[in-house]
Amino acid sequence: MQALTPHVYWAQRHGEIYLRVEISDAQNLNIGVEENILHFRGQGYGAKGENEYEFSLEFLKPVKPEVKHKSTQRQVNITVKKQEHVWWNRLTKQERKPLFLAPDFDRWLDESDAEMELREKEEKINKVSIESRVRKDPYLGLKKGFLFMYNLVQFLGYSWIFVNMTVRLFILGQDSFYDTFHTIADVMYFCQMLAIMEVINPAVGLVKTGVMPAFIQVMGRNFILFVIFGSLEDMQNKPVVFFVFYLWSTIEIFRYPFYMLTCIDTEWKLLTWLRYTIWIPLYPLGVLAEAVAVVQSIPIFDETKLLSIPLPKAIGFSLSFSYILQLYLVLMFLGLFINFRHLFKQRRRRFRTKKRKAN
Repeated sequence: MQALTPHVYWAQRHGEIYLRVEISDAQNLNIGVEENILHFRGQGYGAKGENEYEFSLEFLKPVKPEVKHKSTQRQVNITVKKQEHVWWNRLTKQERKPLFLAPDFDRWLDESDAEMELREKEEKINKVSIESRVRKDPYLGLKKGFLFMYNLVQFLGYSWIFVNMTVRLFILGQDSFYDTFHTIADVMYFCQMLAIMEVINPAVGLVKTGVMPAFIQVMGRNFILFVIFGSLEDMQNKPVVFFVFYLWSTIEIFRYPFYMLTCIDTEWKLLTWLRYTIWIPLYPLGVLAEAVAVVQSIPIFDETKLLSIPLPKAIGFSLSFSYILQLYLVLMFLGLFINFRHLFKQRRRRFRTKKRKAN
């Protein structure tokens, strides 16, 4: 029986070479390395039916003589260790690639990706080593339970707001814009007061997120809710209230259930994608709606002198709160930039990690 050449696919890491030989039900395998040349011979079903197949590959750089191989019903997997942990520009010593050889794209990584994978493995090993030495947190279950209940309560609150506003919009149309505050404010007050926990939780170490991004978002929303809407009756009947509340609730009905599932180590891929994607258009729109509310409130504060700071009579005027609002508008868009950058980093890190795990 004349020996034929099988299809061979290869990939590498810094310390190993992986070969996949397309022979099913392989038998009588003879695989070894001599003088830096891999020799393969075996019988099985390949590209040209049941035959005896063989090939040889002279590697670009020195490899260790030990060869590991595993035969499955579909293929033969071969692992060869490099003498040095270095990245090769190609597999074989000869520059021209053999016709039967092709990249194994199922395992293929670029050098930078392979380095990242290696670092992740080392970090994982170090993490396991550290965790084995560090005493486990006896209150971990209690902490996760608290975070789960917090996110559940917020999810229910914002879901009620979102559903209520959606139903009223379909029934009343644009008329629902003008009484949103009087219908929704009590639940929104509750949710936004409770949201202060999102600043406290990272500050005391319950969650591993930054304090500043949470502080900017929570305090910014509470300023709009309590100062702009809550203290000015003339603002409470304006349509901008509807848009601010609706954008806030739309973001949160995806964010809080994602955190709930994280507390119980569960992931729903669609929800993960929505949590890290839907804020991209909605968050800037929310900030824009908040800015419109601030701009609309400035003449009202000027007229009513509410929250203005009186100055001595000799000066003849008071320091209007509108000056603070104008400064707040600048800080609002600065906060948008900071939070947007932070959220994009989170999104990129999340999906990059998922992609590497999938590979």
